Amino acid sequence: MTLDDSLVARVDRAARRLGTTRSGFTREALRDALARQATLEKERRHRQGYAAKPVPRGEFDRWAAEQSWPD
Repeated sequence: MTLDDSLVARVDRAARRLGTTRSGFTREALRDALARQATLEKERRHRQGYAAKPVPRGEFDRWAAEQSWPD
């Protein structure tokens, strides 16, 4: 993996502040990035599904009376 020197320096400073190593910081950052990408993909598929098969008008109307919103 090739990283520019300024990025490595920023990672090293952040890792020191967090009490971890460069490798530990990078591992966690990569895990977070992969989780974020998985969430974005699920959201994309969700939007795609609703675009392909939208909720019919009135489908959830019968539940309106069941909703209780605190004041």
